[in-house]
Amino acid sequence: MTDIKHSFPQEVEGKVALVTGAASGIGKAIAQLLHARGAKVVAEDLSPDVEALAQPGLVPLVADITADGAAERAVELTLARFGRLDILVNNAGIIINKPVIDMTREDWERIQATNVTAAFLHSREALKAMLPNKSGAIVNIASYASYFAFPTIAAYAASKGALAQLTRTLALEAIEHGIRVNAIGVGDVVTNILNDVVDDGPGFLAKHGKAAPIGRAAQPEEIAEVVAFLASERASFMVGAVVMADGGMTVTAG
Repeated sequence: MTDIKHSFPQEVEGKVALVTGAASGIGKAIAQLLHARGAKVVAEDLSPDVEALAQPGLVPLVADITADGAAERAVELTLARFGRLDILVNNAGIIINKPVIDMTREDWERIQATNVTAAFLHSREALKAMLPNKSGAIVNIASYASYFAFPTIAAYAASKGALAQLTRTLALEAIEHGIRVNAIGVGDVVTNILNDVVDDGPGFLAKHGKAAPIGRAAQPEEIAEVVAFLASERASFMVGAVVMADGGMTVTAG
């Protein structure tokens, strides 16, 4: 893997980014990579663990992204600290592993609120901040579960499918203002997202990832690399794309 500090050192230099779900896993890797390549970053997460990321140019924000006004406050903080907003990464997401017959309305609505509604609200507020500059990039972290059906994750799959379609529609509205919106359909990534439903989330995901043609799950830094590309001018002709970073899962027969 390339060195995150040196492979494309100027791709986001001088930009300002807001990253949700940044305390661990993919979000943490994204926040650290963008910062290493010269961006100023606000790292938002419900967990106080996000505060450990604090350093010059990287500001943690402990917040519930589903709360009323959370998106507005996150964008306001970003503008107050760094004067502009160039990149939004809607990364925060949760999963509840239950068959539909056992899933409560509260389970369903919690997943949609975190995975879709918060992304919509953060995107809306980010667009308002980006419009005066007629430039910007929004990157949504979707999933290969948008395309594949798996038992026990109906709410998660539905939320990621909605996020992919939000990406496409928002992209058409935003590009006339010079703002690009794209998404990444991630496969299995070695993170702790499943820790609430299995004893060892990273271990489960690493094992499950062996089903991909590439033969393994991704490391969070590999997804962060795709985010950095989509957020940069190297992806200047990409609008409304859902880029699959899934080790080949969606090109298999099933």
